Amino acid sequence: MGYAISLWAPPALPIAGSSESFPVRRIFCVGRNYAEHQKEMGGDGREQPFFFLKSAHSLVPGGGIVHYPAKTSNYHYETEMVVAIAKGGHRIDARKANDHVFGYAVGLDMTRRDLQQWGKDHGRPWDFGKNFDEAAPCGALATANRIGHPAKGALWLRVNGKQRQRADLAEMIWSVPEQIAYLSEFYTLEPGDLIYSGTPAGVGPVKPGDELHAGIDAVGELKATIAPAL
Repeated sequence: MGYAISLWAPPALPIAGSSESFPVRRIFCVGRNYAEHQKEMGGDGREQPFFFLKSAHSLVPGGGIVHYPAKTSNYHYETEMVVAIAKGGHRIDARKANDHVFGYAVGLDMTRRDLQQWGKDHGRPWDFGKNFDEAAPCGALATANRIGHPAKGALWLRVNGKQRQRADLAEMIWSVPEQIAYLSEFYTLEPGDLIYSGTPAGVGPVKPGDELHAGIDAVGELKATIAPAL
């Protein structure tokens, strides 16, 4: 049986050191997973993790040009380690969660902060604030076979050469295995799923012309330039 319209190319990420790419199914993002970021967003303590989703079609594989989105005047960066799932499962044991991971990358959870805040204030979903075109720049995946499973190491972001975010992966409130285990209680994780594992303090606005340079020790780097709105 054929399709009524032409199929689109599946969203995919480059893999460092390989000519192959990693097809992406879904993007899960965990909120407030570093204590200092919790504080700057109004939280406090090790609260139960919560997640929101971005469309796989919001990816900007490899970074590069990212257009300022429509309908916002407060467009923010959030630097995160991205986890790529290779083996799915339901109710995954945190002690075995790393066995499900293909690799890791540097990602930016771009946010229309004013629209996100409007949703919070009115008891509405966050979709307009978090899930939009080009909302998920992501660098090349470093495979777990090559780098292992990083649980510590510097995560940083510079905007126009000035440091805006810096933390250590060890400062995550919920570790990657814990995130996988918790999320898999609510969803059956599938090969191709990504998890954006949370951002540290220092989030802030950017404007057209700004240059973002993010990195995570042993994982890689990501560069993006904010272009005027389409």
